[in-house]
Amino acid sequence: MEQAREATGKPTVVIARTVKGKGFRELENKDGWHGKALPPDMAERAIAELGGVRHLRIDGLKPEPGEPAIKDGKVNVTLPTYKKGEKVATRKAYGDALKALGARPTVVAMDGEVGNSTFAEEFAKAYPERYFEMFIAEQQLVAAAVGMSVRHYVPFASTFAAFFSRAYDFIRMAAISGANIRLCGSHAGVEIGEDGPSQMALEDLAAMRAVHGSTVLYPSDATSTAQLVKAMADQAGISYIRTTRGAYPVLYEDGAEFHIGGSKLVRSDPNDRVTLIGAGVTLHNCLAAADELEREGIKSRVIDLYSVKPIDRPTLQEAAALTRGRLVVVEDHYPEGGLGAAVMEALAADMDPPRIVHLAVRHLPGSGKPAELMDKAEISPRHIVAAAKRLYGL
Repeated sequence: MEQAREATGKPTVVIARTVKGKGFRELENKDGWHGKALPPDMAERAIAELGGVRHLRIDGLKPEPGEPAIKDGKVNVTLPTYKKGEKVATRKAYGDALKALGARPTVVAMDGEVGNSTFAEEFAKAYPERYFEMFIAEQQLVAAAVGMSVRHYVPFASTFAAFFSRAYDFIRMAAISGANIRLCGSHAGVEIGEDGPSQMALEDLAAMRAVHGSTVLYPSDATSTAQLVKAMADQAGISYIRTTRGAYPVLYEDGAEFHIGGSKLVRSDPNDRVTLIGAGVTLHNCLAAADELEREGIKSRVIDLYSVKPIDRPTLQEAAALTRGRLVVVEDHYPEGGLGAAVMEALAADMDPPRIVHLAVRHLPGSGKPAELMDKAEISPRHIVAAAKRLYGL
């Protein structure tokens, strides 16, 4: 140990052959004793065999005071802008925003060999010295992000959302350790289309919501994605943003603000009779459904619930009160633990909880075009219209 401590200029590895219970013959190297307290009589025999009661004090070496590996400079981050109505995938907006955040010298990025799909490659091209390719090793991807956060970097780690399931133990342990890391999962839900169910993250919102102290975001357009990626940079704990494969119209003007814990009323009217709640691709389906309901004389309120955790409870309560408790929640996710669960948990304690129709992916999906798969999963506009009519009594 002394030699290892004095070695400089290169790493030192100490390999030890350990034997559980060494020094007490009754249980030395025997199965069945791990994590168990010894009975009093056995404990006394162990103490005696180990040399009796002693009062030893050993002070280990304390680490030298640490400094951040690098300090943030005061820089202006200019986020990308998008024209309203322009079709842009939120995964592309993630890459654009990450590149913009690269102006901060502490921001680093890493990916699991799908940077051309998550668009982390935008950062890699601009800041190659701060980009780390982890290949198909998602546990190492998250572990490296944790290590970077310990040295006070601002790490963003991305891969297909489904693949983070391989590193879930690392994510939950990162939360227990108080790490500050930012995760981006792309290609979520049946919306990804032909790649099929092995690539479709349909459990990720539930998994990430369950992590202690986590932040879970699911933007619906490029403008909100860019704003939320910037917000994640200064968010403590485990942050997760879910991005969509396909390109959908930009809904918000440049300059619109998006805060963690907020939501957006995309459509509202004092005469609204039903509330449609979506996030990501399902918000666009809700808007299409709202247009159809409007043509049939039913005004509907549409909420972009981009912050899944923490959730905007006051906005949900206000909508429930205005539309007499008629809520339709639509998500491209299995029904357990996702957007619908978040809404129901938020409103469950109310004295007069709303009536909620929850549209989600309830069967194992197949392979096909995104619109076909969403329709088969009953989260398409026509199914939203039908659900709203049932609530309205038509």
